[in-house]
Formats: sequence, C-alpha cells, structure tokens
Amino acid sequence: MTNGSKEIPKAYIPSEVEDKWYSYWESRRIYHSEIDITKKPYSIVIPPPNVTGILTMGHILNNTIQDVYIRYKRMLGYNACWVPGTDHASIATEAKVTNFLKDQGIDKRSIGREEFLKHCWEWTKKYGGIITKQLRKLGVSCDWERERFTMDDHYYKKVIEAFVDLYKKGKIYRGYRMVNWCPVSKSAISDEEVLYRTIQGKLWYFKYPVKDSDEFVVVATTRPETMLGDTGVAVNPNDERYQELIGKKIILPIVGREIPVFADDYVDMSFGTGAVKVTPAHDVNDYDMAMRHNLEIINILNEDATLNHNVPDELQGLDRYEAREKVVSIFEEENLIHKIEDYTTSVGYSERGGVPIEPYLSEQWFLKMEELSKPALDVVLEGKVNFHPEHWVKTYEHWMGNIRDWCISRQLWWGHRIPVWYNKSTNEIYCEVNPPADPENWTQDNDVLDTWASSWLWAHDVFLNDEEVKYYYPTDLLVTAPDIIFFWVARMIMAGLEFKKDIPFRDVYFTSIIRDIQGRKMSKSLGNSPDPLDVIAEYGADALRFTVLYLAPLGQDVLFSTERCEIGRNFANKIWNAGRFLLMNAQSININPGLKNKHIDFADEWMMSRFQSTLQDINKAMDNFEINNVTKMLYSFVWNDFCDWYIEMMKSRLYGDDEEVKSAVLTRAISLFEEMLKIVHPFMPFITEEIWNLISERKDDESISLSDYPKFDETLINKNAEDEFAFVEEFVTAVRNIRGEMNIPPSKNVDVHFRGDELSDNQKLYISKLGKVENIIVDKNLAKPHAAASSVIHGNDLFIPLEGLIDLDVERSRLQKEITRLEGSLGGVSKKLSNENFVKNAPSEVVEKERQKKNDWEEKLLKLKSIWEDLK
Repeated sequence: MTNGSKEIPKAYIPSEVEDKWYSYWESRRIYHSEIDITKKPYSIVIPPPNVTGILTMGHILNNTIQDVYIRYKRMLGYNACWVPGTDHASIATEAKVTNFLKDQGIDKRSIGREEFLKHCWEWTKKYGGIITKQLRKLGVSCDWERERFTMDDHYYKKVIEAFVDLYKKGKIYRGYRMVNWCPVSKSAISDEEVLYRTIQGKLWYFKYPVKDSDEFVVVATTRPETMLGDTGVAVNPNDERYQELIGKKIILPIVGREIPVFADDYVDMSFGTGAVKVTPAHDVNDYDMAMRHNLEIINILNEDATLNHNVPDELQGLDRYEAREKVVSIFEEENLIHKIEDYTTSVGYSERGGVPIEPYLSEQWFLKMEELSKPALDVVLEGKVNFHPEHWVKTYEHWMGNIRDWCISRQLWWGHRIPVWYNKSTNEIYCEVNPPADPENWTQDNDVLDTWASSWLWAHDVFLNDEEVKYYYPTDLLVTAPDIIFFWVARMIMAGLEFKKDIPFRDVYFTSIIRDIQGRKMSKSLGNSPDPLDVIAEYGADALRFTVLYLAPLGQDVLFSTERCEIGRNFANKIWNAGRFLLMNAQSININPGLKNKHIDFADEWMMSRFQSTLQDINKAMDNFEINNVTKMLYSFVWNDFCDWYIEMMKSRLYGDDEEVKSAVLTRAISLFEEMLKIVHPFMPFITEEIWNLISERKDDESISLSDYPKFDETLINKNAEDEFAFVEEFVTAVRNIRGEMNIPPSKNVDVHFRGDELSDNQKLYISKLGKVENIIVDKNLAKPHAAASSVIHGNDLFIPLEGLIDLDVERSRLQKEITRLEGSLGGVSKKLSNENFVKNAPSEVVEKERQKKNDWEEKLLKLKSIWEDLK
C-alpha cells in the first residue's frame, strides 16, 4: 500500500509539483470525455473569456468553483465534461488591432475589410492562447481537446444559421432605434460595455423665445450642443406655471426652427425649471416622447461625433465639445443664458473607446424579445432553472418583465458578419447561410453581430454533432458573474428553448464580486488587483483556490488580499505534514491491509464516525451549492479532527511495543488519510495528487481525479463516540489552557478534580494521555481544593491544584504586576475615549481600534483577577 522507499520532502513546494502533475493529466487525457451511454453525463461549459484577455481574480473564483464541481462529479462516477473556450470579443479585439495598426501608421479603412481581418486573425493567434495557458496554472480539469472559439468554422456556421432561422420566422428586423454609440469604434455598443463615471460639469439654463411674444421659456441642459437637434419643449400637464404656454411655438435660437411646447407626464416638475428641451435623436426619453407626440427627429451628429449637415453651416464638422463652446458663446452674445450652475452628473463612457458615449438614433438590426422572453422567464419561476443565491430570481423577473428588443448589430468588421445581401439593382433582400449564386449582383450588409448574439448559443453549439448535444445537453451547471445575468444568462436560456426546445443548464451559480480588504472593487487604476500568476508563484495554486472559496460566502462579496492566501498555504502545509508523519512511520512499521479493521479503539471509532458525518454534511452542502461552507467543514475536519486530535491520539499506540497493533493503527490511519485526500482533492488538486502518489505505487494512467469518491456509510456513524470525544476535547483544552495560564512546565503531570458525573474509561484514558494528567478525581459533591486553578466544562467545575507544580508566591507576584500594568494602560485608553475632541476628530478606524483595545484589556483584566483569586 505505501511507498516507503520514496523520499518524502520535508516541506511542500508547489512549484516543484504543479507543472509536473498538470502535464501528466493533460498528456494522459485524464480529463477527456467521450459519449459513454453506460455513464450519466455531467457537463459544464466555461464562460468564454475574451480571446485576448488575461487572468483576473474574478476568473480565479469562477473557474475554481467550476473545477470543484467537475472534479467532484467525476469522482462520483459521472462522465464529467468541462468544455473550455474563448470569445472573439468583437469590440475589444478590433480596438486592439486598430490601435496596433495605427501605431504603424496604418488606417484600417485604407487597407479594407479583408486585409484588416487577416490582422485580427494574426493578433488572435499570437495573443489568444495566453488566458488558456494561465488557466492551466490554476489546475482546471477542462477537456482541452474540446476547446472552442466563437469564430471557429463550426461555431461560426451555427451563429449564421441561428440568424437566418430567426429572420425567416420574422423575429429579426431592421429599424431605427436609440443606441449607445461609441464615436471611437463608430459602432453601437451594449449597456455592458458602458462604464459610468461621476463628472463635475455645468448645468446651462437657456432662454428660448416664445413666438409672437416677448416671453422666454427657460430650459436646463448639461449638453448645450444638442439644442441644435431640439424639436420640442415639454412641460408636465399638472405644472401651473406653463398652462398658458402649452400649444404655443418656440423659435429655436441659432437654428430659427419653430418647435412646439407640449405636455407630457414624463417631465419632472422639480428638475431645473420644469420645462425640458426635447432632442429625440440624442436622448432615449426624448425619443419616447417624440414617438408619443409625433415630433420631428433630427440627427445632428456624424458617426465620429462631429456635427453633420443638419446644423447651420458654421457649426458643421466641429467636434461635439468644440460645438458646445460655440453654442454657449452664441447664447452669451445674444443674451440668452439665464444662469450657469456647477453640476455633478453620471456620464457613460465607452469601455473600449474611453470617451463619453452618445445616445444615437441609428439604423440597426433588432431581435424581437417578447416571444423569446416569456418561456425563458417561466422556466426560472417554475424552478426548472435554479439560481444560487435565489434572490437573483427577483432581479431576473423584473428585467424580463420590462425587456426591449435587442439591438444585435455592430458597426465592426471582426465578428460574425450579418448574412444579409442587398440586390444592387432591385434592393431585394437575400438572407441565407450561403451567399447568393451571383455574388457580383449583391452587396452584403457591412455589420457584424453583437458578441452576445453569438455567445448566447454557447451551451449547445460547443458540441459538434446531434449525438453529443443529445448526450451532454442540457448542461448541468453555469457559473458566472451576476452582472451578465441579462446579457448572457437570460439570452442563453432563450436560445436553448428556441433552438433546442430545452433549458441550457439546470443550475446557475452567481459568483461574488472580489474586492480588496477595504471593500473597494479591484481595478488596475487603483492598483489593488493582484496578478493571479504572481499569487500562484508565491503561495501555490491550491492555496489560492482554497482561500478564494474560503472567503466567498454565497451571495456576499469577497474581501481579498494576497496575504490572506496564508490561510490556504497553511492548510496545505498541515495536510503535507500529516501525510509526511504517516509515511515516515510507514518506513519502519509494516502496512498490512488485512489488519485495517483490527484493534479498533475509541479514537478510531470516533474518527471513522467524524469522517462519515463530515462526508454527509459535505455532500449535502455541495448539492445546495454552499461551497464556502464546504471549505469550512474540510478545514475543521482536516486541521482539528484529523491532524490535531486523531494523530495525537494514535501516537501512544504507534510508539508501543505490540507490532501488530502498530501495524493496524498505521494501516487504518493511512487508509483514512487517503479517503480524506479524496474529499479535499476537488479543492486542492495538486497537493492531493502528489501525496496520493507518495502513498502507493500507481499505474501510469492513474490519478486521484479518477479514483472513487468516498461513499457515505451511515453504519459507521457513532453519535455516542462523537459526543464522548467532544467532551474529551473540551476537557483537555481546558487543562491545556490552565497549564498555559499558570506557566505549569510541560514536563510535569497534573491532578484534575472534576465536580460532575463519572467519566468513561475511554474518556479518562485519553484525557490522561493528551492532557498529561496523573490522577482524575470525579465527585458530584467535590469541594474546591486549596490554591487551585479552575475552569467550567458543560456546566461542571474542573480544578487543578497548583501546590508543588509552581511557586505560588512568584506566580502571585507576577500576576499582581501584570494586573497593575494593565490597569494603568486601561486608564490611559479610557481617558482618551472620554475625550470628545479625540472621538470627534480622529479617523473612525483609529477610534474603533482604541475601543477594541479597551474591550480586550477589560476582558484580560477580569481573567487575571480571577486567576489571582484562585491562587489565594
């Protein structure tokens, strides 16, 4: 069973282990999956990261959760299939390639579409593998032979087929709609690609002349240049100030256009003056009002946000901000500015372009959502697709109930080109997967599809044929961030129901947001986002994996710092040291599987029962997606139960004279340790694989990943043994605490007087061994001995007489000095906290620190006085 001849290093060094085992797993196709009708499938599709992206802490959390479940299910006997892949990321990739070419003095439009796409493919090939190589460092058990890319031939064709299918069903149409417009990429972008920043700006109050009158209507705006596209002024129908103006005309300054004053419930009477300029082509709400009141819609911007031919000649061609200055200047000259105020506002910026977006009326392709959204909402409300945590159902329901048609076109070149051609002579529209037979007579639509309009097919179209879809689909679990619940999760559910007539996954696990220790979101600009590869190099992949899960309760943010990976590293070292202790002993003690169930004592019964109880709790928590709780259970069982108590309890028998007992004890302990490694393995794959292979010689294609997960055996649960030992643990801990507090030398045994019920022989035996107790005196009516330290166990008093163990006079003197010192310190901090100026002016964290210090010292003082009383 054991590998006694192998050298077991003193310390666990992750860098010497991780690459070795990942190479082993990959070269032996340990994680490859094929259809196997004798096994039940368990499938996960990776949320595809951007092809040119790099690993972030968010990826670490997300992919660790996926890996835990895929490894767990694989060990449970499922045919586990985890499909990896990357997304072509239209906007991000095109922006990077455009800038790359620009640095070489090349404009993408001068080289044309085909040549530009060649550069995109070259860029993708050069940088596209970085994130998948980085994921390997994390230890993910993906089936890399199944790696997909959203621009692969197979996947590309599936995306085009989906568009054609929906177009022919009448669900896709072309129309004008307000979109987020990026002037840099000259494309519509999704809400997800808009980042909002708080800007200190101005609020201009303009005076608009009323026709045939000396009156003015004052309107407020943060974007003066847009007034050139105004086609109305709106007031609230209940606003008494403007009742007589409703129906009259305004003469729009600079332009000279007559525009109506009208009433609409949308107008907020308390904002500005209560009168609102209406620019339908450049504001979503204004557009809606224009639709209700049949207003003219005038677009004043070119694609690059310069002013177009719909404005006066002297303003045409100006950048929007130059136009802003010019408009304000003209209003000042004509004495039409009422006032200007400082104003704080939230402005949307293009994530990739880095400039403010423009609400822009543009002709785009849209997908009708009403028919698709209802069944996608129903399957979530009916529990066919389950959200974890469940509170995201409400958010999902609210969004799905207020859904708008989806703008699926983007004015880019890199991506899935819309399969629509226009006849050069007749303007006839042709929409098919394959181009027209006479391409010279047709022009293809220039737009590509929104990236989400390709990745919404990911759950089923990563599988290459109908047999695979039938076997692996629906997938079992999707792990994703909640900020793309609408962009991706909702749309994948729609796509699954529309194209496969079934849900795409059964469970959705929404990850937490990883923040720094101060609660700030991690970002490059704040410099608080550690490089995961640096963390892995310092602490090891297992330590990072375990730590992020240990810190991540379901539905709550993770407060992470690199230093907190000490949690995972210390845990890995604890496992390593336990394994090393057992295997070092196996070099001199015979391991005999035939003795595994012989010479079982109280400690063994307790440990076997604790293992089964823990296994039962872990299985239940895994089923409920309480993965953070599982890390706590593992930590408690491995660190406390197995390492701190069980190994300590077995030592006396391990170091005894009876060779058969020694062999039975060690054989059983190593067997239990091996089972324990299996339940830790999904969380910490590298260290468990390394120790598992040190325990025994394995075949060349074996891996702990493919071993059977421990099966729960209720017959081994012994509640009496667990309760008995819980008492022993508390008793011994109390004895050890008294030893520490009273400075009792470790070499001296103590007597214990216990005022309570009789203890069992098992309890007495292990209390004596673990607590270095000479005599245990038990009596319900026991009087407190003279000069004895005390503690309370389950409501019963425990005493340790101190005479002969320590010099009582010296200890009393030491305690008195410590009490006096602490009283002085406590007086100082109390005085500081009673000073109102300090409490009011000092930083809140400093004040809180002083309060905590005061509480801690008060508790310590009470304890010291109690001990001093015991020594009287």
